[in-house]
Amino acid sequence: MTDGIERVRGKQVLLQFEGKKCIHSRTCVLARPDVFVPNVQGEWIHPDAATPEEIVALAQACPSGAIRYERLDGGPEEPAPLVNLARVRENGPIALHAPLEIGGAPAGMRATLCRCGASQNKPYCDGSHTAAGFVATGEPATTASEPLERRAGTLKVTPLPDGPLLVEGNLEVVSGTGRTTNRTTKTALCRCGASKNKPYCDGTHRAIGFKSG
Repeated sequence: MTDGIERVRGKQVLLQFEGKKCIHSRTCVLARPDVFVPNVQGEWIHPDAATPEEIVALAQACPSGAIRYERLDGGPEEPAPLVNLARVRENGPIALHAPLEIGGAPAGMRATLCRCGASQNKPYCDGSHTAAGFVATGEPATTASEPLERRAGTLKVTPLPDGPLLVEGNLEVVSGTGRTTNRTTKTALCRCGASKNKPYCDGTHRAIGFKSG
């Protein structure tokens, strides 16, 4: 393990797992318990237990981006999505799927970002919303918006000090049931947990003295 990332080299795929980004959705251990073996001592990641295509599908199903891969067999790497999405999770984080730049650095194509204010790994979710009893709908009201001229491209996320997540780029905000609630090229997403207009910032972070550090 280096820089907090476990890297396991198989015959055809280099599989990576970044524990700090994991939100324990359990997609990996439920879908392929032979690749990600739960509750064992020692080695628990086995990329050769699946085909490269199955590893790709497993990584792409991980909402947090904790699972990533590098193909060693000459196969294609993951293409960028045709539509950039922010999925609002009930009582939980915002799940982004887009070519991401977070805090000025490339950040893959998936991330779950804290919106409860309690994560110890800001701007990423670490599951603290459960212990904090965070309550926020995954079905926000629909905001009137026009179809975007472009729906893809790099999405830049800037965590503002003691403030919201400034998101710039083509983005469609989607509810937990898949309903498009907004289309935007620039927005500020609440990460203090107290906005009255979740998932968007309404300035409440200042009133409650939110600290992002």
